[in-house]
Amino acid sequence: MASPTFLDEALFTELAGKAAANPRGRQHHNLHQMEESCHRMVVGLQPNTYIPPHRHLSDDKAETLLVLRGRLGLLIFDDAGQVIHKRVLQSGGESLGVDLPPGVFHGLVVLEADSLMFECKAGPYRPAGDGELADWAPREGEPGVADYQAWMRAQFD
Repeated sequence: MASPTFLDEALFTELAGKAAANPRGRQHHNLHQMEESCHRMVVGLQPNTYIPPHRHLSDDKAETLLVLRGRLGLLIFDDAGQVIHKRVLQSGGESLGVDLPPGVFHGLVVLEADSLMFECKAGPYRPAGDGELADWAPREGEPGVADYQAWMRAQFD
């Protein structure tokens, strides 16, 4: 039998440190086995991470995000890339999370160093497929990421 995993300050501090050391500015700690049907993870996030606008098209890929520490900016887009909703998600704040149905374009910007979120969605993991990454935003590693990320962050100034 597996042992319980506690979501405590020791785990949070370790994840924040690993995210800071990771060139991508984020680090996942999976609470699930990859073959499980429910994927649960804690994600350490730093302000330099780029989470491009994307959506999950499979009917079983609703996604729940809860901020455990820090602040994130959530942007929801229409299919043409126009922002239709934005909200600050903050641990202990007015909004601490979101439940996103499949098919909704969304992106995140990290507004506070050492932020952490809990994420839950159906498994198994599948890389983004056709139509899931926004064609109107740069992908990670492409030219224009810094400018687009700065624009995303400016939505919360």
